[in-house]
Amino acid sequence: MLPLLTVTKPMFIPFIVAGDPRPDITVELALALQEAGADILELGVPYSDPLADGPIIQRAAARALRQQMTLQKAIELIPAMRKKGVKIPIIIFTYYNPVLQLGKESFFALAQKNGANGVLIPDLPFEESAPVRKLGEAAGIPLISLVAPTSKKRIAMIASNAQGFVYCVSSLGVTGVRDTLPETLHEFLAEVKRHSRVPVVVGFGISKSEQVSMLKHYCDGVVIGSALVQKIEQLSDRLQTPEKKEEALAEFRRYARSLAAPLNETVQ
Repeated sequence: MLPLLTVTKPMFIPFIVAGDPRPDITVELALALQEAGADILELGVPYSDPLADGPIIQRAAARALRQQMTLQKAIELIPAMRKKGVKIPIIIFTYYNPVLQLGKESFFALAQKNGANGVLIPDLPFEESAPVRKLGEAAGIPLISLVAPTSKKRIAMIASNAQGFVYCVSSLGVTGVRDTLPETLHEFLAEVKRHSRVPVVVGFGISKSEQVSMLKHYCDGVVIGSALVQKIEQLSDRLQTPEKKEEALAEFRRYARSLAAPLNETVQ
């Protein structure tokens, strides 16, 4: 279960895709992210129709699917990560269809058995999530809620009932690397924080340390996905070449640390 989060500084929450570029390398990337200062890891499950994801994560999902990665295999990577030394909470990020295919009860039993600390299902509306939420509560696994700027009147309902943390979608559209973020983002985050009893984190489009530096004043954590997945894509060949793997992992670790560096600075 996701531990009760005591936020002393804004959290660094990276996202990677299970099985990209290979399942065994996903485990090593998870450790590299912990070493780079990650507080929580979002482990994405590849899906053939990723509605919330842009081209970078779509390509990563395609690579992982070619590696025969499935929802079950992704969840079963968690014990391998623990054995490797990953101690931070691990959140399973999956679309709803694979959960239905596996069976909701089987999904939570598998997640509990393998030590998942939370679940995030981006295409499951809050209003339709009660059965899944109850199964998660029974298994001790919180269902993380997403809230978007377009949620309007739903913000209070979603934020006040959030478990673990509430994930704020920074901008409209799909995930990706963006040069700019909405000027009204801080107002949206303030509105969510007004209603939330759990930490408020923000993601979608955050790809530069300058953006992280700005956002840390308004939230309890920052999710970085596409920028890291793009870096994995660039390093893919080297990561899969035995004599170059350690050097590539070190470069990935440095890159992740540079993105998250503002979070370790004192918030004024």
